[in-house]
Amino acid sequence: MRDPLPDFPGYSLRRAANATAAELSLRLAPLELRQVDASVLILIGENPDVTASALGRQLDIQRANMVPLLKRLEDAGLIERNPLDGKSQGLALTATGKDKCKQAQAIIEKFEAEMLERVPEPHRQHLLPALYALWQ
Repeated sequence: MRDPLPDFPGYSLRRAANATAAELSLRLAPLELRQVDASVLILIGENPDVTASALGRQLDIQRANMVPLLKRLEDAGLIERNPLDGKSQGLALTATGKDKCKQAQAIIEKFEAEMLERVPEPHRQHLLPALYALWQ
């Protein structure tokens, strides 16, 4: 069968994203983390006392979806809330969360390096700028 779909950049980008996301999910599964969980832990680790709303804006996650996500991480003992002022709460990693974040980051960094090796050498330096141009 002739398949013209790979000639469409959007189609190829979606296929690449789905394939890599599935592979990373398998690697994070032993930590009982999803990709979004790992992303949240990494951002909280880099930005202690970040608010849920700032985190949601950064990750483009709606408030309705942030609430159960943060509750799940809190119930797992990975994050905690700290009062910032009268109404705002900052998020921080617990000791367990720091350990889990470190493990997740190591898995992600190894995965990212291996993924980049699949890209032909002359194109590697252009990959991130090209991807940023599509979503920034």
